[in-house]
Order: sequence, then C-alpha cells, then structure tokens
Amino acid sequence: MGFSNSAEGSPSKFDVAEVNVNRTWALAGTSIAIFTFLFGFFYPRYASGEINPVLFQIALAVIGFAIFSFVLAGIYYYELTLSQSLSRTKQEMIRRRADTLWVGGFGLLLLDPSLMLFTVGLMVVAVLWLVLWISYLIFSINVFRQTQSWLRNAR
Repeated sequence: MGFSNSAEGSPSKFDVAEVNVNRTWALAGTSIAIFTFLFGFFYPRYASGEINPVLFQIALAVIGFAIFSFVLAGIYYYELTLSQSLSRTKQEMIRRRADTLWVGGFGLLLLDPSLMLFTVGLMVVAVLWLVLWISYLIFSINVFRQTQSWLRNAR
C-alpha cells in the first residue's frame, strides 16, 4: 500500500488511519492467539487446582479486555478511513477514542505476562514483569499526554 501525500508531502491522515487499522487488527489477532494458548494450556492446571484460580480468571479477563480494546480501536480507525465528509472536530474525536483504546489495549496486553507468572507461582519473575509493566505505564502516560493535542489544550 502506498501513501498518498498531503499538501506538506507527508502521509495523509487517512493513510495513517488505514495503517492503524491494519496494526490494530494484527494485535487483536495476536491477542486472541494468546488467549487461546492461555486457556488451552492452563485450563487443565486450573481445573486440577494446580494454579491460583482467581489470578487465572483475572489474566483471562485482562486479555479479553485487551482484545476488545483493540477491536474497538480498529473500528474507530476504520471509521476514520471513511470519514472524509465528517467535520474536523468529529474526526479528531474519533481518532482520540481510537488512540485511547489502542493504548489501553496494549497496556493490558503487556500486563498479562505478569499475571500469568503470579498465577503459576513464579513470584520473582512476576514481580520483575510487574515492575517493567509499571515502567511502561508511566512512560506511556507521559508520551500520551505529550502527543495528544486535546490533553494539552485542556490544561
């Protein structure tokens, strides 16, 4: 897929939205594969009582929320590819929703490994993963605030 250039010679907003649709669907598909692996591999251990049942269910719920965040973000990005007739304000609102859902879904996707490590009792590695996730979360929030014009304008 080639980019059509805007007046400044950079990819148009619609090209970027189309790339975001593809990226989001790929992450949603990957998340579904991870969910399937977690369920298929760990369910027998859950059923036999070998792993923490509460953490296992939380891990499955987190990956479920990540999947639906990616799917909803993908729908919003797709709407942007079709929205040339919408006002600039409406397009910005759609992009903002898509970006927020994408960042949320990605954050949840990165949380799941630490939950699974806690579930199987590998506490040292689980804590390490959790520290990495918290670091990502702090970094991500800072970058999101810096790059989202609607947040800068709200202050």
